[in-house]
Parts: sequence; C-alpha cells; structure tokens
Amino acid sequence: MRISTLFYTIRQGFRNIFRNKMYSLASVATITACLFLFGVIYAIVMNLQNMVHTAEEGVSVTVFFQEDTSEERIKEIGDLLVKRVEVSKVVYVSADEAWESFKEDYLGEYADGFTENPLEGSQNYEIYLSDVSMQNSLVTYLQSIPEVRKVNQSQVTADTLTGLNSLIGYISVGIVVILLGVSIFLISNTVTIGINVRREEITIMKYIGATDFFVRSPFVIEGIIIGLVGAAIPLGIIYFVYNNVVDYVLNRFSILTSLLDFLPVSVIFDTLLPVSLGIGVGIGFIGSFVTVRKHLRV
Repeated sequence: MRISTLFYTIRQGFRNIFRNKMYSLASVATITACLFLFGVIYAIVMNLQNMVHTAEEGVSVTVFFQEDTSEERIKEIGDLLVKRVEVSKVVYVSADEAWESFKEDYLGEYADGFTENPLEGSQNYEIYLSDVSMQNSLVTYLQSIPEVRKVNQSQVTADTLTGLNSLIGYISVGIVVILLGVSIFLISNTVTIGINVRREEITIMKYIGATDFFVRSPFVIEGIIIGLVGAAIPLGIIYFVYNNVVDYVLNRFSILTSLLDFLPVSVIFDTLLPVSLGIGVGIGFIGSFVTVRKHLRV
C-alpha cells in the first residue's frame, strides 16, 4: 500500500465516524456497555480469587516427630520440605514455643503450677501450602517419612477453598463467554445498520473500479477507532470509580476488613487494560470486516 493511500484510508475512516454520528455513537455505546460489564466482573472475580488465595495462605499442615528423632534429622526434613512445590513456607515450632503458646491461649495464670514442660517432645513444623489443592499430596509424602509421628491437616477447609476456587473459575469463564457473545452480536447488528445506510456509496465505488481492499479499509479503520474509544471509556470509568467503591465497602462493612483484602487498581489494570483494548479493537475490526464483506458483491 502506498503512503498516500494509507493516509487517505485513515482520513476516510475518521470522516465516516463524523458523517454518521448516530451510528458511531450507537457503536461506541454498545462496546462501552459490554466492556464496562466485563471490567466490573473481571475486577470482582480477581478480588474474590485474591481473597481465597489469602485464605489459602493461612492453611497449614502440622507435622510431629517421633520422640527419639534428633534435631539434625528434623532440620534435614525441614530442608527437604522447603524444596517441595506444594510448600510456600515452613515454620519450626520448638517444644518450649509450643508450651508458651498453649499457656497463653488456654491456661493464663493457671500455668504457674507447671514446673516442667508437659509438651516436651512436641516440636513440629507448621507447613504452609502454596496451593491448598495439593494438601493431600503433601500429607501422603509426610506420612511416608519414618520419623513422622503425626500429621494434622484441615481437610474440610482445603476442600472448601479448592471447591470455591473452581466455582469462581467456572462462573467467570461462563460470564465472559456470554458477554463476548452478546458484544459481537450487538456490534455486528450495529455495524450492519451503519453500512446499510451507505450501501449506495459502496456500490458506486465498486462500479467505478475500486478494489475490495480500497472499499473495505475506511470501514475497518472506522471500526478500530470506534472499538478503541468504546474500550477507553469504561476503562477510565472503572479506574476512577474502583478506589471509591473499595473505600465505601471497607467503611460500610468495617467488621469484615480483615476478610476483605482488595487488590490495588494498578494490579487489576495490568491485565484488564490490554485485554479490554484488544477486545474493543478486535470487535470493531471483525464486525466491520465481516459486515462490509457481505456488501462487496455488486
């Protein structure tokens, strides 16, 4: 393509937008509405997944050792655990630390009557999981170690969080697919209306010898521009509204502050920004390309 043809195509694309203001506004509004819903749902899903992940980080498996296990062997086992893919962190709790924690939590002032540590030999590792769904794999490995006397796990918690993660994933994928389908349908119809208005213009251009590429290009440029604008508007709205909504929720439900761990808007936009712009441009391009193609046969 010559440079002059390229600039002509771009100019015509912008002119088409302003010559058909109602069609352009309808297309932008359609993309904006769909991508706004997509952005809101994406932000909700990301925050839900983050909250579940935060809860997963608090799930641990506690492993106790046989009384005759040496400190060197316990340390060796700890070094092996740190290297496992299921493990995010390993915390060693000595017998003295376990007793101090038990006294503080359950005995209080009544602990003064104990002259010796009744939890002697109860040193253990608190093993925090990188992925709660891998708890069974880790427990099986721990139980295979001869020096391990007992393994405490929270199977109900692990199953609940794993199921919740899967449920959020399935729901989010389903909603995104539905929204994209609705977006493509609405954009296709809107573009069809706009091009039907200019059917005579396309026919005249074809009769005077214009190539399909020359006829199609301004409409495709128009669709891309409309897609970009339609994506930028909801992104701007979500960016400025997000923090206000988070502040309102935290103030309104302050009792749940410890559970409501919201992601910063910058983290949300790391993925939402390129994805939304890509969807907007893609919808505008595909909608214009496919719809114009139907009217090139004259």
